[in-house]
Amino acid sequence: MSDDAPHAPDGRYPVRRLVLLCGAVLFWGCLLVRWFNDWVLVRVGAGVPRGEPLPPLAWLESSGVLGGALEPIGFALSLLPTFASGIWLTVGGMVLGFLIAVPLSVARVYGRWSSRVALVYTELIRGTPLLAQLFVLYYGLGLSSWIRELPYIGYGAIPGQAVWVAIIGFTINSAAYQGEYIRAALQSVEAGQLTAARSIGLSKLEGIRYVVLPQGLRYAIPGWTNELVYLIKYSSLAAFITVPELFRRAQSIASSNFRYTAVFITVGAIYLCLVLSASSAMNYVERRVAIPGLGQIEDRQ
Repeated sequence: MSDDAPHAPDGRYPVRRLVLLCGAVLFWGCLLVRWFNDWVLVRVGAGVPRGEPLPPLAWLESSGVLGGALEPIGFALSLLPTFASGIWLTVGGMVLGFLIAVPLSVARVYGRWSSRVALVYTELIRGTPLLAQLFVLYYGLGLSSWIRELPYIGYGAIPGQAVWVAIIGFTINSAAYQGEYIRAALQSVEAGQLTAARSIGLSKLEGIRYVVLPQGLRYAIPGWTNELVYLIKYSSLAAFITVPELFRRAQSIASSNFRYTAVFITVGAIYLCLVLSASSAMNYVERRVAIPGLGQIEDRQ
């Protein structure tokens, strides 16, 4: 059965998709409500204090419903308020990295001297570990001390300097990988299309902008999916520069209650939910922007 078909042949909604949809709605619904409470309601004095369970979860914990054999589930749910604020770091690096990756890939394919500069940047970043890059930015260059001097850093909803260093590091790293995905996608577009664009009066940049990129970016979506999944999992490296992301919060909780297995199984489940959500969202985007006969994905079961 095709994913593009909204219903099964017998008219019923596919069970697998229904389960995934319900799980995604529950996971992201709880997460968005938590963020809205922590970032909006708490600031106006109308929400539940950060780190404390919301009323439905508080009732489950106090009612004893999750006792006995269900105690591990109750323990996992009790960790969610603390983990909720530690899983948003990936988005900034992915979006900002894309803004650098597009001109970087265009320079690689169509530039002359700029292609050499782009090549050096790409190979340098892709050839060194992300953790080493974060260490250089945070400890070596002392970027955190510069950011600390900026106004409003660390006040209210604005994160501290370590988070900004991590976002810069993820942006630099992600741009190199995204640039390679987009470069390969641009090279898959027939060179004659740019020539045809020039023949109707478009400049080289206009031909790239209006003819090559709209096609090439569609081809790059599977690569973007891979990069998004990569960033979600490796955002845990930000813990090594004191960023209170998901992995660092899990370490702190586990060291206080010594339930390392339960804590990190919960963290693993959250990462799995994030990865499945990201993959499903990118597959949806790929289907929506596919042009018949041009980069159209195959039917998936």
